[in-house]
Amino acid sequence: AEDEITLLERETKEFWTKLKSIYGTEQINQTLALRDSCKESIKMLSEKWSKKLKEGDMMIDKIQEYSNEILQQSKLISENQERLTEIKSNLNQEEEQKKDLTDSIQELKEELMKEKEIISSKNKATKERVERLCKSKALFEERLGLEIRRIHNEQLQFIFRHIDHKDPDKPYVFTLSINEQGDYEVTSCTPPLDCIAEFQLKVRETNNFSAFVANIRKAFTALSYK
Repeated sequence: AEDEITLLERETKEFWTKLKSIYGTEQINQTLALRDSCKESIKMLSEKWSKKLKEGDMMIDKIQEYSNEILQQSKLISENQERLTEIKSNLNQEEEQKKDLTDSIQELKEELMKEKEIISSKNKATKERVERLCKSKALFEERLGLEIRRIHNEQLQFIFRHIDHKDPDKPYVFTLSINEQGDYEVTSCTPPLDCIAEFQLKVRETNNFSAFVANIRKAFTALSYK
């Protein structure tokens, strides 16, 4: 191995000796300088392009990053637009529901006012009828031995006496009211009469209240003889 190295060194020296003898030392030095200059230029160019490539890679990465951000923003904008559309739709539905509710409330108010008017009218008619019955009190007491009392819920209580000849003070009682339809309605009867429903139906048909009271008294009198 040492002989080969020695041989290589000798051959190299001989090569440079021949080269110098042919081209001259100055030309060789210029060639070497030109070579070194080229090597330096190539090195600088290589470093410059290497830097440019790195900057290009960074620019590509940055552009890719911006592209991803733009895609994310576009997706977010699209989702927000869908959400906004949904909110608008919900608001429209709520407005429609609010309008329907307002209309329903108004209808209920109108119905309530009508009901109040009807009830007020019925109450007025009931009170007027009760007043007329009370005005007939003296006549009934005198002719039929009848006592009329106004009790709770605008009801009238009719108390007959002098029916049972064995016990003239024994009371025979029925209670009368005027129902929601404005008809006479017997709510209680003591002692009970089987014919009370028939009398009630008849007075509703004829509106002859005096005959109604007289018929009940007759029925009580008939009952006292059983």
